[in-house]
Order: sequence, then structure tokens, then C-alpha cells
Amino acid sequence: MATPLIATTLIDAQNAPLAKRVRDDYDTLGEQLARRDIDIEAVRRQVAAFAVAVPSWGVGTGGTRFARFPGAGEPRDVFDKIEDCSVIQQLARCTPTVSPHFPWDKCSDYGELREHAAMRGLAFDAVNSNTFSDQKGQPLSYKFGSLTHSDAAVRAQAVAHNLEVIEIGRQLGSRAITVWIGDGANFPGQQHFRRSFERYLDSTRRIYAALPADWHMFLEHKMFEPAFYATVIQDWGSSLLAAQALGDQARCLVDLGHHAPNVNIEMIVARLVHARKLAGFHFNDSKYGDDDLDSGSINPFQLFLVFNELVDAAESFTPDVAPAYMLDQSHNVTDPIESLMTSAASVQRCYAQALIVDRQALSAYQDGNDALMAAQSLKQAFQTDVTPILQRVRLEAGGAIEPVAAYRASGYRARVAEARPASGPSSGIV
Repeated sequence: MATPLIATTLIDAQNAPLAKRVRDDYDTLGEQLARRDIDIEAVRRQVAAFAVAVPSWGVGTGGTRFARFPGAGEPRDVFDKIEDCSVIQQLARCTPTVSPHFPWDKCSDYGELREHAAMRGLAFDAVNSNTFSDQKGQPLSYKFGSLTHSDAAVRAQAVAHNLEVIEIGRQLGSRAITVWIGDGANFPGQQHFRRSFERYLDSTRRIYAALPADWHMFLEHKMFEPAFYATVIQDWGSSLLAAQALGDQARCLVDLGHHAPNVNIEMIVARLVHARKLAGFHFNDSKYGDDDLDSGSINPFQLFLVFNELVDAAESFTPDVAPAYMLDQSHNVTDPIESLMTSAASVQRCYAQALIVDRQALSAYQDGNDALMAAQSLKQAFQTDVTPILQRVRLEAGGAIEPVAAYRASGYRARVAEARPASGPSSGIV
């Protein structure tokens, strides 16, 4: 194992003056929860086992359709990205995997990349393909689509790329591929709706056929953008139809920013759980559209309600509900490492709050049509400050009680800014 990028002595020094307060707060919260017949130790164990993947592209500076403002010490390649992701895991202790994106994360030796990640205490989550933008040297353009393009040669190129990504993922130890396409239309009449969907199914069947037996194929939908009139896989219904047509290894991925405004995402989660087709989540937050803001920064209650459905499903519907969790954000004005750490904690917090919902009482209120008390039972859990649980979990795992404070005290950003002079294009999303 390599020397940690943040000195453990610094983390210990940061934790030392806070540790007693954390234990006292934990004991106080434990007494409060005990009065509600909730065992805080049982909750702590479940929270300690919770994990969310970090996107490799998330540690780069993002941008908008108008501009991108580079950040200091941005990763130059996938190996630098692994370094930054390892810092997040070292301090937050709930992000043990990285989700890479290709061709952005291509390298000459994937065995070396896997070893480098393992040396930093990380493994690889789902691999992601890219047919929503043209790459240098690419023979055919995706301007008018990829897996659904009217030209069979373009579709074949897009399929071949996905097959390559599966092979890369196999070398990295991944067990899933996420397929998101920007295919669609900007004008009425531009695209034949039924034929484009049929071409999508034909293309994805060829990708699905190449899946290793222990893999899953995650189909990601999006309401709009880059196609603004119509998108081929625009909603969970289209995604579900495709997943059902492909087979058991195909599942539906839910990105919290990929829906029409005010859509009830938690209900979508419940429907996909019922269909046994829920792949997992890309966590972020939004005010207007696919803003890719930090998780929980705008609507933490919605995030809590999503986890309420997941915890309920795990406890009452089927014990094999095991969705994949990943952060998917674009950091334009913050340090990406800081944003990813706080987002990971926000997701973990909502999971902990969902674990303390009084499900017996909630069920009784629902069956008795007591709308007010049913809502209040959820609010009681959401308004409970579970910070001591999260801090205790980080402390006992060797992480930082206050990750951002420890990160800033470490001077990591200044160090990598010296080692990574600004050059070349962004490693984030523009």
C-alpha cells in the first residue's frame, strides 16, 4: 500500500479535539433514538457499510455551454484522477470505488491502472461509454446520433466502442457498463420516433450479447439535452421498455437531474423496484434542469424520500435490492474534491435518516388514510440530525470527522497545483 496522500498524523491531529464531542453527541442521539425504539448501533453498522462511487470525471473542473474556468491542480490523466479520488476516500470513508469514463480515461496499460487504484485503496465501479461526442481521429460523426443513427456504419462504430469499453472494464474488475446516449432530435419531423427506438434496441442487443455472465448493463435515460425536441431514451418508461426487451442483465439507471421539472422521482424508484429493473443512481441536485449540482444542495428532502423507498424495499419487498450508487456532478466554482466529499456525506446522511423512519407507524398511518401523520412520520426522521452517526463512522474508519477542514489543512490542492501545471484540455465536463 502506498503512503497516504494525506498524512494520517494530520487527520489524527484534526480529529483529536473533536473526538470526545462526537462520542458525547453520539450517546445523546442514541438516547433520543432509543425512546423511539431505534437501536443506534444497528443504524451505525448499516451506515458504515454504505458506499457510493466517485466519477473519475468529477475530480476535474466542469463548465457550462458558455465557458469553463480551469481550476488549480486539475488531473492530467486517469492516474491523477485516482490520486484525487483516493484523497476523497481517505477522508470521507464511504467512496471506495471509482467509475471511469472512456475514452476520457484511456491509458496504455489497464493492469497497471488497476494496480495503481488498488495501491490507493480503490476499486472500479461501472464503466461508462461515450458516444455523445466525437473523439479525435474518429472516422464517423455522432452529430445526428450514435446507437440510433440512420446510417448502419455509424451505429456499428458506436457498438464497437461499447464492446471496447466492456473489455476495458473486464480488465479493471468492473461488473457493469453504463450506456447513455444523447441521440434525439431538435426539430419536429427530424427523426422517425419508432424507427429510432427500434435501432436503439438493435444496437443495444449487440452490446448486451457481449456482457460477461456476471455483468449488468445500465440504461440511462434523460428528458432533454443535447436534443431539445425529442430524446430517444427520454424517460424511465422508455428505459424500462428497453431493459425488458434486452433481458435480465439490463437495468434502468436513475440520474436525479434527468427528469422533467417536479417529476416524482421517488415514485419512479418504487416502480423500477417493483419491476426488478432498478440499476442504481447518479446522484446530483438541480434547480432548473440537469444542473449537476452537489447532492443535497437544493432539495435534500427529495434525496431522503428516494432513500425512504430504497430502505422500505430492502426491508419489505425483496432483500436483494442492491442498487449501484454513484455521484455525477459538475463542479464549476468549487474545489471538486470538497464538493464530492460533502456530496458523499449528504447521500450517506439521507440513507441514515431513511433507516430511522418508524415503518410500522408509517404503514399504519397509510392504511388508516391518516395523511397528516404519515407525512409527519417521514418528517420526524428527516429532521433528526444524524451527524453524530456519520462522524462516528468516519472516526472509527480512520477518516476525518470534518473532511473539508482536514483537506484544507493538508494543503493538498496547493501541492498538486505545483506538480500539475495547467496544460491541455479539461478533464472535467464542458
